[in-house]
Amino acid sequence: MLTVHHLECSQSERIIWLCEELGIYYELKRYNRNPVFAPPELKALTPMGGAPVITDSTFDPSNPLTLGESAAIVEYIIHKHGDGRLILPPSHKDYTHYLYWFHQSNTNLQGAIFRALLVGQLKLAPENPIQKSVNAKVKAVLNMLNDRLNRVTWLAGDQFTAADIMTVVSVTTMRLYYPIDLTGYEGILSWLQRVGDRPAYKSAMQKGDPEMAPCLGAATPDLFPAWAAIVQ
Repeated sequence: MLTVHHLECSQSERIIWLCEELGIYYELKRYNRNPVFAPPELKALTPMGGAPVITDSTFDPSNPLTLGESAAIVEYIIHKHGDGRLILPPSHKDYTHYLYWFHQSNTNLQGAIFRALLVGQLKLAPENPIQKSVNAKVKAVLNMLNDRLNRVTWLAGDQFTAADIMTVVSVTTMRLYYPIDLTGYEGILSWLQRVGDRPAYKSAMQKGDPEMAPCLGAATPDLFPAWAAIVQ
């Protein structure tokens, strides 16, 4: 049995979406934030104490696997349960684009936004060098993403892949914690509309976060209430 442990309003939506796209059977365990971070029962699953996490007894029922880290989980599920679908092999003409955007999602994109979120709590003046640096990094990475999506349908090229699944959350659900107005980023917005039209995405969001409206538009969404109570 493959079990996906999902923390509400978090990057672990990637794993639910992946399973829905692959059409594989899985059990979903949802955890509410307590009040902002993961509850004790989810923290206890891995040394880092966060989400996503999967447990899998499919191949060795006597010694179930527990695995964290979204990129590792995505690759594991694709290769062990998904027959290698949603990746591009080295022989594919768009392989390097797939490889780059798959890994860029958790490095430059999410890293820039997370740093800006943390620095924002310092309430620095706009002209402060640290504030200017993190703002410039977020702008640069969004511009790069937007430029790519003005030229292609999906991040790897013509084909929807796991690179898209890895990347979407940083410009949708993560905006519940760090507000980003996407006005003017037409490449990103058109891509998000294509994502929102995918039946597997709709199903994943409904299963994982049924009370949350996906943040697919340009306007800045309201902050996650418990987070807003801390930072405002």
